[in-house]
Amino acid sequence: MRITDYELFAVPPRWLFLKLETSNGLVGWGEPTIQGRLETVQTAVDELVSAYLLGEDPLEVERHWRTMYQGGYYRGGPILMSALAGIDHALWDIKGKHYGAPVHELLGGQVRDRVLVHQWIGGEDREAIAKEAISRRNQGYKAIKMNATAEFRALEPPGTVERVRKRVATVRDAVGDDLYLGVDFHGRVSKPMVRRLVETLESYGLMFIDQPVLPEHSGFLSTLTEQTSVPIATGERFYSRYDFKPLLVEGAVTVIQPDVTHVGGITELRKIATMAEAFDVAVIPHCPLSPIAFAATLQVVLCSHNGVMQEQDLSFHDPAESVGLQYLDDPETFEFDDGYVSCPTEPGLGIEVDESYVREQSRADVKWYNPVWRHEDGGIAEW
Repeated sequence: MRITDYELFAVPPRWLFLKLETSNGLVGWGEPTIQGRLETVQTAVDELVSAYLLGEDPLEVERHWRTMYQGGYYRGGPILMSALAGIDHALWDIKGKHYGAPVHELLGGQVRDRVLVHQWIGGEDREAIAKEAISRRNQGYKAIKMNATAEFRALEPPGTVERVRKRVATVRDAVGDDLYLGVDFHGRVSKPMVRRLVETLESYGLMFIDQPVLPEHSGFLSTLTEQTSVPIATGERFYSRYDFKPLLVEGAVTVIQPDVTHVGGITELRKIATMAEAFDVAVIPHCPLSPIAFAATLQVVLCSHNGVMQEQDLSFHDPAESVGLQYLDDPETFEFDDGYVSCPTEPGLGIEVDESYVREQSRADVKWYNPVWRHEDGGIAEW
């Protein structure tokens, strides 16, 4: 069996899908997405597949990963690792289908039967956010995540901090103490303000505070972790085990959130999770993407002892309303019950992509860029 061809599909809302074909008819799907840079990562996929994969045996996943990563003098970073990630998903999908087994079985087998998932809730008005949180709880979710704030200046007065507290307090009061509640700072808050905000939110029983500072300021996280009882999380803008290593060695975080579309795929996510387990650090992968990325993430979480839950934004409670699940032959592929998604049993990633629907949707002009925010003085703000 050899890799013979590939296709890339940019589809709404902001995703890139890879179809990898083989000489015996097996097909693998992957998601080499990097939001807002689809054309750039598409070029990187073209270069990697053309230079290293065509004509090769798709079953040698580790060999191909090392070659595509280590074969380049310049390596790592969001573009190359996201391109490598989508290719890796597709190779594992092919390998699972070849052996008639889900990927998690090839990785050693499951350590749990189902995986808890968390759902993001958005908006700025705190009463509206609270209503959405109640709605999600009633739909069966046991864990939710919300943003702490919109744009946030390097120094803010007490009233701004109080507004953040009230947002979180309103949601916690609305859903009670039995729901997991995460708060995402999104790297919007400066180091001088982070300590004050974390201290203000400490009494609300948060499951974590995500990205309290930007990745380039991660050296501050160990200090922050020592000063609070709130679990500190980061990782969605990290790209390999080498990025996570100093955080683990320094005891800087209690939760990491690698993204299977940005850390080089299933191969690297599995290694990151195993490395984190040695430091008693939980893994809650970042995954606000398509069912391909979700399925790839799920395969790793199922066989990782410290994979306590994972993110999703696919409306599992009602597949008919889900934009993402329509890309599957069966939108009800993932069995959702009581806040959990059950262990898939089908080979490979455990999903069947509706190729005709993908082709139809790829006719759209998919041009998505994240907003550029500015403070009232015109200076750029973190989004």
